Amino acid sequence: MSLEVVGLTKIFGEQRAVDNISFTAAAGQITGFLGPNGAGKSTTMKIATGFSLATSGLVLVDGVDVSKDPLAVKKITGYLPEHNPLYLDMYVREFLRFIGRAYQVKNIKSKVEEMIERIGLTRERNKRIGTLSKGYRQRVGLAQALIHDPSVLILDEPTTGLDPNQIIEIRNIIKDISKEKTVILSTHIMQEVEAICDKVVIIDRGQIVADDEVSVLKTEGGDKQAFKMTFESSVDERLFEKFEIDRVNEKELLARASEDNLRAELLKVIAENDLPLASIVKADEQSLEEVFRKLTKSKD
Repeated sequence: MSLEVVGLTKIFGEQRAVDNISFTAAAGQITGFLGPNGAGKSTTMKIATGFSLATSGLVLVDGVDVSKDPLAVKKITGYLPEHNPLYLDMYVREFLRFIGRAYQVKNIKSKVEEMIERIGLTRERNKRIGTLSKGYRQRVGLAQALIHDPSVLILDEPTTGLDPNQIIEIRNIIKDISKEKTVILSTHIMQEVEAICDKVVIIDRGQIVADDEVSVLKTEGGDKQAFKMTFESSVDERLFEKFEIDRVNEKELLARASEDNLRAELLKVIAENDLPLASIVKADEQSLEEVFRKLTKSKD
């Protein structure tokens, strides 16, 4: 059970939406697939699920080439798109049985009841989908993606628009599902990635800029020291140009360097320029948001 992307490229006219990317998502873990708007995430996911054709390269889902046998891939792939497509006039049970029959699921009645219980739809099972809250509609979408017991599950922004309680509930369901399946999760919520993802693939302008475990990405920098400086007002980061600098926000800078006396060197610059320092603390690791911003910030 795995999904492997090899040299994948997708060209629209003169635009390379996806540019020769490769990565692997393994079974038993959740892979976060991240990137700014327009980076190529949705295009990659549509190709992986057989809804769009690649210009070149290939996607293997459980060893099956999507371009050669898209129907076979759809049988072993569950897909929840960002805009959850549901028949609002159908009832929950009715809809799941309809989807199950489309996948030729055996023992469809018992499978639907099993899915309703697992996804937490028991109280809503006899309701019309159009009357459900967004949180429960997401659960219905997740249930339809799982009704045929796929080996690979692809989720595009599964918690967008949900309240905090609903987000936690959906996260817990996804974590439970990942124990037995390959899960790829696309989201813009960095806290969500840190909470449930084992590995992160970051795409920017059609190219992979990071592919590693979350913990490794957050501590990337090897033997470099890092200090977070908080100022009482905004300061010019160019004053620290001899160091590797990331701006956290208007009043905070993150400095990295390999030298042992980094703190003393930073304080020297602060004193020479009479900067309004509020605090300086050692930063053992970056937040995933800081990593994301650093890797995807504009290069124009």
